[in-house]
Parts: sequence; structure tokens; C-alpha cells
Amino acid sequence: MVTRRLRLVEARTEDLGPQGSLKGGHMRVAFATHDRQTVDAHFASAKTFMFYDVGPDDHTFLEAVQFDNVSQEEGQHQEDGDDRLASKIKALEGSALLFVRAIGGPAAARVVRAHVHPIKLPDDETIAAVIDKVRGMLKSNPPPWLRKVIRDSETGPDRFIDDEE
Repeated sequence: MVTRRLRLVEARTEDLGPQGSLKGGHMRVAFATHDRQTVDAHFASAKTFMFYDVGPDDHTFLEAVQFDNVSQEEGQHQEDGDDRLASKIKALEGSALLFVRAIGGPAAARVVRAHVHPIKLPDDETIAAVIDKVRGMLKSNPPPWLRKVIRDSETGPDRFIDDEE
């Protein structure tokens, strides 16, 4: 599968937290899109993932990742089965949230195993509007699911290691 990346802003590695999210309440957020402006795509059929660094007071475009091998919106999958999702899962590395229009159960499980919280939107919504909602939640009292995402991104994958032996 051919994947193309466009990066306009490169975060400095010393500013990155354990999961790749930026420190200080910032997180890497992914959006599944066809038009690069709207969350309007199912996970498997998304032609592009747009990635932003989102914090309580600002946001920055990080990169766009485009995919050639996508499923049809009706759920018709190509012959290579789950392998078509591997590049999408890999592209999500370091992200805390993924906004999509829809995602199947097995794909959602793989996204969660990659330490990314998938969020299905009931209707198409502009990426800018979703970013504003996330920023608003980060500024105020975040809902429990977002507090968990923030806590998990701050502690990183080592949160599963038991200190007692």
C-alpha cells in the first residue's frame, strides 16, 4: 500500500511526551477525512488522516497521511483483509484520539490496542469545529473518557507494568 505524508510543522522530539503527545495538556489528534476539511470518512475508507496537535489554548497542523488502498464506504473490503488496516494503525502512532464517522468492531479493537481512543461522530463535522470542542473540553472539566486518555498519554505504555514483584 502506498502512503504519502505531508508535514508542514515538525514537533521537536524533546517536547514530546511518552506516547508521542506533546506535554502540557496537548495531544496528537487524528481525523478521518476525504476532503481534508471535514470528518466525513469511515476508518477503513478514509483517504486521508489529518493530524493536529491540540491543546487547551491552541492547535497546530502536524501532518496529513494519504492512503491508496481504502475500503468502499458500503463496507466492501479488498481481498487483502485486515492487512489493509496495518498502515492506518501504524499512522496513528503517538495519537491520543481518532475522530471518524464509523469504525467496525475489529478495527476499533486494533485502534484501542494501539493506545488511541476512537470517537464516532453521528454526522459529518468540520475538523475545525471538532478541534474547538476538544479545546473546550481541555480548558474545562474534561469528561471521564478524556481524562483517561490524558492520564494514559502522560504515563505512557509503562502504566501497565506492575512495580511490585
